[in-house]
Amino acid sequence: MAEKQFKAESKRLLELMINSIYSQREVFLRELISNASDAIDKIYYKALTDDSIQFNPADYYIKIEADKDNRTLKVIDTGIGMTKEELESNLGVIAKSGSLSFKNENEMKDGHDIIGQFGVGFYAAFMVADAVTVITKAHGGDEAFKWESQGTDGYTIEPHEKAEAGTEIYIKLKENSEDEDYDQYLDEQRLQSIVKKYSDFIRYPIKMDVTKSKPKDDDSDEYVDYVEEETINSMVPIWKKNKSELTDEDYETFYKEQHFGHDKPLKHAHLQVDGTIRYNAILFIPETMPFDYYTQEYEKGLQLYSNGVLIMEKCADLLPDHFSFVKGMVDSEDLSLNISREMLQHDRQLQLIAKNINKKVKQQLEQLLKNDREKYETFYDSFGRQLKFGVYSDFGANKETLQDLLMFYSSTEKKLVTLDEYVSRMKDDQPYIYYAAGESRDRIEKLPQTELVADKGYEILYFTDEVDEFAITMMMNYKGKEFRSVSSGDLGIDLDEENQQADEAADANKALFDEMKSILSDKVKEVRVSKRLKSHPVCLTTDGDISLEMEKTLNMMPNNQQINAEKVLEINVNHEVFDALKQVYDQNEEQFKLYTNLLYNQALLIEGLPVNDPVTFTNDICKVMTS
Repeated sequence: MAEKQFKAESKRLLELMINSIYSQREVFLRELISNASDAIDKIYYKALTDDSIQFNPADYYIKIEADKDNRTLKVIDTGIGMTKEELESNLGVIAKSGSLSFKNENEMKDGHDIIGQFGVGFYAAFMVADAVTVITKAHGGDEAFKWESQGTDGYTIEPHEKAEAGTEIYIKLKENSEDEDYDQYLDEQRLQSIVKKYSDFIRYPIKMDVTKSKPKDDDSDEYVDYVEEETINSMVPIWKKNKSELTDEDYETFYKEQHFGHDKPLKHAHLQVDGTIRYNAILFIPETMPFDYYTQEYEKGLQLYSNGVLIMEKCADLLPDHFSFVKGMVDSEDLSLNISREMLQHDRQLQLIAKNINKKVKQQLEQLLKNDREKYETFYDSFGRQLKFGVYSDFGANKETLQDLLMFYSSTEKKLVTLDEYVSRMKDDQPYIYYAAGESRDRIEKLPQTELVADKGYEILYFTDEVDEFAITMMMNYKGKEFRSVSSGDLGIDLDEENQQADEAADANKALFDEMKSILSDKVKEVRVSKRLKSHPVCLTTDGDISLEMEKTLNMMPNNQQINAEKVLEINVNHEVFDALKQVYDQNEEQFKLYTNLLYNQALLIEGLPVNDPVTFTNDICKVMTS
């Protein structure tokens, strides 16, 4: 019998199929099962419009058989089958899709849709096969035919014997090589895992002979193996069920079965959308943070299905970075897929789904914050930093989405509070939302810069994450109230009497402060009288946009650019240390220089900043102790 040749363009496409289109060889089984499901869908649809056809669900299934001795894998379906002409058309021209043609010619009803649309999935078998044989008989036909090919060389078609309608695909597996283990596709457990991963929710039974064990007899401890046919797929996905039928336990079981996490999700959302674009989705907000969450190795994304067939394990395009902690899945019939189904066309449908998911996740978090504060704080402890990164990134484009979800520890409440709660408690004369930044709450509470704001009875937010100030800088204000650091040069607090005293002290001691500035040189922008210190002798504040905490964060980055805040050394002229400073200024120039450097280094240590010269600093302390 003469071998027919694939058309030139088909031959080239087949070469690509075998070598580069699919990222993983195991997906060949997904493609063959999807085609088998299509074949059953077609007979189901014909039964809806042809009274002579009785569709008995028990008669329709897909079966997988592995023959280790002959290195053959068989995929059988009881679907519509193919005529000789359809074999020639569908399998002789690569990318000529019988499923797509059927879909175009028939309006699909009753929620059934054809999975395969590109006509290349069948040829994925050649990634693992030396030869592929197809035996098929069309529904209502009298003859059966055998199609056979060893790949790019071509194919043959000849009459064959087959009693019932349907299709059988025989795959003669390649021999193992150093790089590839083809024996795995004959392993019972491996085949089950591939089906479970990609085709678990195909709506027809996928059957397989499964090896099991049982006691040899009633009183024996000895076990014997036996083989039993078993349906290995779930068929009906949880997202296709009515929400009213499902319990929290059902969703938690699905969460664990899909390996979304070992924890118990804090909240879930089940979406069933039938509008401009149709899709189902189940979204989970985890309780605990994955160990690699804040590393480059972490991959965000939702499982993406098309008609119940897994297309992508993690579709990153469905989640914005600020909600990258969300787990779950999306199933849609309307996505534009490429020929391997593994990559999406970046089209409007995908963007619409992503936009809707973004809104839904925000709603779920807002509900959690409002209705179960304890659970929200559990979530925030794990993922609050990611929300702050979201505010800061993309030049603040997402701040309106995220600002009401942020929480910070409060100086007055001694617990986490939202920005809305803070603003609702602001005093009438309070001009700003005040915050203090540091490594920990304990360190912040001891900062000298907090004294004046706390003395006025104003609430202070404690920023302990390195991203906090960057996020707030991007926000600029909340509900019309600007953010202001307690270390800022201008606190906006009306202190007429204190201001007058400070101005008088500054004028009276101008030469002293000028000399201190000269000693410290470019280490500080200015030395000035403090209007904020009460009990402490000295502190550092900043002018400009870069704060002391920002300086620390930026200089810890790999591309350290030695960015420095515009530091101001503030002196408490009402402290006894200032009296000592004045005394040595008038009497001992070297001692004055010593005191100036000590005060500056003391201010650095208070802020957790490194002392420039620790040896000189310790020597200066010794000088003071022995003088």
